[in-house]
Amino acid sequence: MTQKFGLSVALATPFDSNGDIAIGAIIEQARRSLAAGCSSVTLFGTTGEGSSIGTRERERVLASLLDSGIAAKQIIVGVLVDAAEDAAMQAGHALSKGARNILLAPPSYFKNVSDDGVFQWFSAVFAILGDKARDIIVYNIPSVTMVPLTVSLIGRLRTAFPNVVTGVKDSSGDWPFTETLLKAHGDLVILVGDERHLAKGVRLGGQGAISGMANFVPREVKLMAEKGMDDPRVENFVAELLKFPVTAAVKAMVAHLTSDEIWLAVRPPLVSISGEGQAQLALAFDTLFRSKAA
Repeated sequence: MTQKFGLSVALATPFDSNGDIAIGAIIEQARRSLAAGCSSVTLFGTTGEGSSIGTRERERVLASLLDSGIAAKQIIVGVLVDAAEDAAMQAGHALSKGARNILLAPPSYFKNVSDDGVFQWFSAVFAILGDKARDIIVYNIPSVTMVPLTVSLIGRLRTAFPNVVTGVKDSSGDWPFTETLLKAHGDLVILVGDERHLAKGVRLGGQGAISGMANFVPREVKLMAEKGMDDPRVENFVAELLKFPVTAAVKAMVAHLTSDEIWLAVRPPLVSISGEGQAQLALAFDTLFRSKAA
């Protein structure tokens, strides 16, 4: 029986005072996450501010993680660009280094595009990749891209590229859609991006998650992603995170738990949340996860 996907941490990206990626800190966070039970780390996703990180930076970070002893099979690389050529270049480099998967979002600059157009874009990426194309997880996050991946489009991609498109990360936050996706495409690796729906998604056949919350509660999210166990604390804390810009809020939580303010920095156009916001999140977290009642 093929091993299920499990839990991948959507790794946050730390920046130093010059705005450069802090290599030592990201390696340390990757190691912490793997030691806590994550089966892999996902670089340059939404939580990792992947759309703000250039090709040369990506190559440097990936090389540094590999040089540090983290296995290529434990690394997934997010690709969040609009030009098919750029997407193929970034994906091809990571795949050539042995990355486990590519998390590939649709192009997002043009809005109100058709399924036919999005299908043709993915087809162009795979054509440029050629023999390198493998283990692609398509990324449905319409709240960010404004380009939804419909159930029928996912089916077209699966049929046209059966040895290439192997999974879907569904971060729609729309449970009826997620439920339909799980029923229609159980042959794919379906990953549930919204932790509020994760446990029940796994019970319906989902294979795990790429999770931003795994940056700071990996053991709790692991039980949800691998065992389908409900955890109201995790679900309630998602509601607290959503009161703020999520990426900055996740990084504030990593800073809270590591006592390292390097994690508070985000790259423009994002901005860090206020000290008041940081305190509000820390209090909510400590109440849920560190109180005697928890």
